Amino acid sequence: MPLFISSIASGSNGNCYFVGNGREAILVDAGISCREIEKRMARQGLPMQQVKAIFVSHEHTDHVKGLSVLANKYQLPVFLTDGTRMACRLAIPDRLLHPLTDLQTIGIGGLAVTSFRKYHDAADPHSFLVEGEGYTVGVFTDIGRVCERVEDFFGRCDAVFLEANYDVDMLARGRYPFFLKNRIRSGYGHLSNAEALELFIRQRSPRLRHLFLSHLSRDNNDPELVYNLFDEHRADTEIVVAGRYAETAVYYLGEPQPASYTLFSQDTAISYSRSQQVSG
Repeated sequence: MPLFISSIASGSNGNCYFVGNGREAILVDAGISCREIEKRMARQGLPMQQVKAIFVSHEHTDHVKGLSVLANKYQLPVFLTDGTRMACRLAIPDRLLHPLTDLQTIGIGGLAVTSFRKYHDAADPHSFLVEGEGYTVGVFTDIGRVCERVEDFFGRCDAVFLEANYDVDMLARGRYPFFLKNRIRSGYGHLSNAEALELFIRQRSPRLRHLFLSHLSRDNNDPELVYNLFDEHRADTEIVVAGRYAETAVYYLGEPQPASYTLFSQDTAISYSRSQQVSG
């Protein structure tokens, strides 16, 4: 059975990432409305009924906007740290809220999700490593800097959602006020294209099949620019730019997808990949 992966939404207007094995699936973050998550998953043929849990990286609105409605509607367990829970003020009953700690691994059917703390200006932010069917997927966004853990976990991955938030020159020349520019590049804000590329070149495994460039800034980055930057060093890795306003294609790791997954039209995906077909 393959492992299916897709970015449902990625950017400062909302983030949501899907990893599933055809039996069960998890979402990392729910930063767009429940209705929009349902719509985008339906376009891809991804069954909401297979989603068994939501993992929350931190409390910022672009990661939790649709969380309460989605969790309540489908009675989904939500895994988040105590710090994130206190900062969120969620309208979710306690029975659906489950504590998450640093380097904890949670089993969701055939999936194992490991959390680890990251540098970001939030109460208790975490990133995630999802393992299943013999493959490993990383969700590494909203990262202020590349630490030893990010380097280690990145090197284990067959696919990664990696933040490439801003181009250094575009941020410096842009319209953002000085304090906001400093926040973004402070080491507790976001990862630049150059920092993400350095991690990709130095730490990637020969197994790395798909790299989703994620959480791009609308004002301080350009999808084509960042795609070309990484494409020059891609080797055998498929480069996909995750979009703000539409889901990506569904990609998979392993044997070809079962017939039960109806795949989407290519025009729903935002990708500058050489091949926009679902790749195996």
